[in-house]
Amino acid sequence: MTRPCRRAPAVRPTGGPRRPRTAAAALAGLCLVAAVAACGGQPPGGSGALRIGVLFPDNNWRFHHFDKPLMVREIHRLCPECEVEVVSAQHSIATQQAQMDAMITKRADVLVLDAVDSRSMRAPVEQARRAGVRVVSYDRLAEGPVSGYVSFDGAEVGRLQARALLRALGDRARDSQIVMMNGAVTDPNSAWFKEGALSVLRGKVRIGKSYDTAGWRQEAANANMSAALSALGAEHIDAVYCANDILATAVIAALKAAKVSPLPPITGQDAQLDAVQRLLSGEQTMTVLKPFRPEAEHAAAMAVALGRGESLAGLAQHRVNSPTTQNIPAVLLTPVPVTVRTIKDTVIKDGMYTVDQICTPTYAPACAKDGLTHPTNGEGTSPR
Repeated sequence: MTRPCRRAPAVRPTGGPRRPRTAAAALAGLCLVAAVAACGGQPPGGSGALRIGVLFPDNNWRFHHFDKPLMVREIHRLCPECEVEVVSAQHSIATQQAQMDAMITKRADVLVLDAVDSRSMRAPVEQARRAGVRVVSYDRLAEGPVSGYVSFDGAEVGRLQARALLRALGDRARDSQIVMMNGAVTDPNSAWFKEGALSVLRGKVRIGKSYDTAGWRQEAANANMSAALSALGAEHIDAVYCANDILATAVIAALKAAKVSPLPPITGQDAQLDAVQRLLSGEQTMTVLKPFRPEAEHAAAMAVALGRGESLAGLAQHRVNSPTTQNIPAVLLTPVPVTVRTIKDTVIKDGMYTVDQICTPTYAPACAKDGLTHPTNGEGTSPR
């Protein structure tokens, strides 16, 4: 069946001219179809279908099990003929820059970019715009002329974490001292989380130490927590704000190595499986669920719409600003707090994990105590 040629975008990209192309390549670039006869030619190296590149910063638990399969599945649901290439930078800025350059060279139509370092990706994003390639910034906002942004309300993430710490401290909060283990300064989300947390914590608890964790790396967080223990003393650390579950893992390891028992209240984010299990064991106070399905699906919808030259007006209800670009169409989703009492109604009900995945033999007694049982209505099915 012959599909129609892609119409030109209603709003042309700003920020520089398109990369020169031959007349045949330019004509083929407008074609959405594999039926070459309909548009008089075939683009170099492909069928004429939309090419969408997805660039993740690494291949961690979350991206491998959730974002990647969910996004690819939704792209193909919306656009069966779309060609999708997914790469991981393994947390290397240079690698991600090279991957983006390669996708531009291969004439991708749209890129979905989760930047290793938002500032360092500015030049590649500008290069993409000059080449006529639209960029959807995913999860963290990259600098440069991105066309759309999909993430969660970062300030609300921080507020949820801070409120949980204050609840855990109760009447002792005003006389308590906490350590803040923030994310990487290269990630604008880190500042967003911290800003939200401080809006709740200021004047209600004393902040003894606050660290920005290089690259969100566990070894850096572990070293920072060890330094805080040496500087403040374990007996003077009443709670630890951890920006995500990766940092919480490292902080808990440092506290255990220092033989701190019982552990103080500790926050997290991303609802990693090991963090959910730590809720059951009492080693972690809370985590934040950011439902990955709607995030991945909104990014997929943005990418397909931009590739087809369609407006994002019906998809993006918000506008955000980066240090370089104003009024970016955005989808900002609502994060959800998770505690030991709400596991069933959040991560299991949302289909993130099954009871079997959470309640391994080590955690079975705690699961039984907290009423985690096998669902009988189809809930608890993993999206993997």
